[in-house]
Amino acid sequence: MSELEAINLSLSYDNISIINNLSMSIPHGKITALVGPNGCGKSTLLRGVSRLLKPREGSVVLNGQDIWKLPTKELAKQLGILPQGPTAPEGLTVHELVAQGRYPHQSWLQQWSPEDERVTNDAMQITNITAFADRPVDTLSGGQRQRAWIAMTLAQDSDLILLDEPTTFLDMAYQIEVLELLHSLNFKRGKTIVMVLHDLNHACRYADRLVAVCDGRIFAEGNPEQIVTEAMVRDVFKIECRVIEDPVTGTPLVVPESPRHKRKLDDPTPVPNLQTPLLEQEIAYRC
Repeated sequence: MSELEAINLSLSYDNISIINNLSMSIPHGKITALVGPNGCGKSTLLRGVSRLLKPREGSVVLNGQDIWKLPTKELAKQLGILPQGPTAPEGLTVHELVAQGRYPHQSWLQQWSPEDERVTNDAMQITNITAFADRPVDTLSGGQRQRAWIAMTLAQDSDLILLDEPTTFLDMAYQIEVLELLHSLNFKRGKTIVMVLHDLNHACRYADRLVAVCDGRIFAEGNPEQIVTEAMVRDVFKIECRVIEDPVTGTPLVVPESPRHKRKLDDPTPVPNLQTPLLEQEIAYRC
């Protein structure tokens, strides 16, 4: 079942075409990762399907309705978007940031309510940032700050969450922490998640479905085992690689090759026997 669908979508910036006549369906209740090289159009595509960028042609349909015909608050109740590198006003606390996610559910007649407080606290608990509720967002570490922004998106209480490169500028530990959180939201809360990822191996580990974007079009889509091949990586990312089985998850693991390492593999020179005394190695070498 499709929850979000792009139909013959074309997107551009200042008359420079980025996405051309692209159609894509996002399955309900799954994690979908958009992957591809820098400049291929994957972030532009995410902006297009989240109504951050108006299409030149085509349409985007959310739960059977054109997103450009939905009132802003109604759209925000159904779709949460976390752009790349968001910033908060100086001094804004974590609780205040997360509470911003409740804006679509408020009106002139009903401002902050006990339900808003409950959902806000629940979002902070899920993302494990309750202890930072009274701290300014700009004093948090990168991983903590990213969890705070995800909590704000959760507070919207939408079934669909879109994220543009949620692991950018995070070290390895924080990257895994954020991806595990998103996987948990999908598995335990049933959230449909769409995210742009640079790391193809992370995408293979955490996504049910990949959409490989190349030159503004979809090159391949399907589950990681179906589409992640040495040929696909060569054609899309322009690198040679070996695709092996991830020893931890069993998903595809892409191991890039390089001319330097390939020369070592092809070098016929025998490797010295490390068990041979150094003097014997020297004699053998001089002979």
